[in-house]
Amino acid sequence: MHIPQGMLNGPICPVTAVIAAAGVAGAAAVAMKSEQKPGAARFAAITAFIFAAQMMNFPVQSGTSGHLLGGVLAAALMGTPFGILSMAIVLAVQTFFFADGGVNALGANVLNMAVLGAGTGSLLHRGFFKSMPKALAIAILSFASVLTSAAVCSAEIAAAGTFSFLKTLPAMLSIHMLIGIAEGMIAASAYYLLAGNRFAGKLPAWKTAAPLFAALIIGILLSPYASPLPDGLEWVSALLSRN
Repeated sequence: MHIPQGMLNGPICPVTAVIAAAGVAGAAAVAMKSEQKPGAARFAAITAFIFAAQMMNFPVQSGTSGHLLGGVLAAALMGTPFGILSMAIVLAVQTFFFADGGVNALGANVLNMAVLGAGTGSLLHRGFFKSMPKALAIAILSFASVLTSAAVCSAEIAAAGTFSFLKTLPAMLSIHMLIGIAEGMIAASAYYLLAGNRFAGKLPAWKTAAPLFAALIIGILLSPYASPLPDGLEWVSALLSRN
């Protein structure tokens, strides 16, 4: 769901940049004051895992692919503020070093996938999600985070005048519902593979490094098998361009 260069233009770019910067700054402030922090090695390993997992596009339908967003997973593994920071780092590296997402759209991408995506994970410890089995809560909230990001992305594209909101929203939600189901299953499974007591000083070395090992496996062994099909946003853009 990385918005590419040129899809957003005009005031929506600085507006989303300011909102995203405020969200990341707020997350950083909360993270600094938090009494429970993941260790630096754990934070780096999970960030590397999210980065690698986002490279693994999987086929969905109609010549479309999807990939893990990972916001709720990051929040579940490290806490919401650290999840937001981790996702923001992943998105910045993808933009500046891999041209995955436009520079002018970085604020929108951080808002959609980091601030809102990982921010949805804060609900894991609230309301009925708190009493729900963890795997189910992570799956539901991961699904919800994908649809939330897709809806906000649709509004941003419409605000830029690229496509009509009334056309973009149903197209985005229809394909991202399927991607969201996969997101929920992957996030819940990855949580139980990588989780433990998530805070510093309470994990054995192998458990701290487990996300890094998983990232290396994905990057070296599995990435050649990633689907070359366009992702959900690219598919929607091509569909609406033809109509």
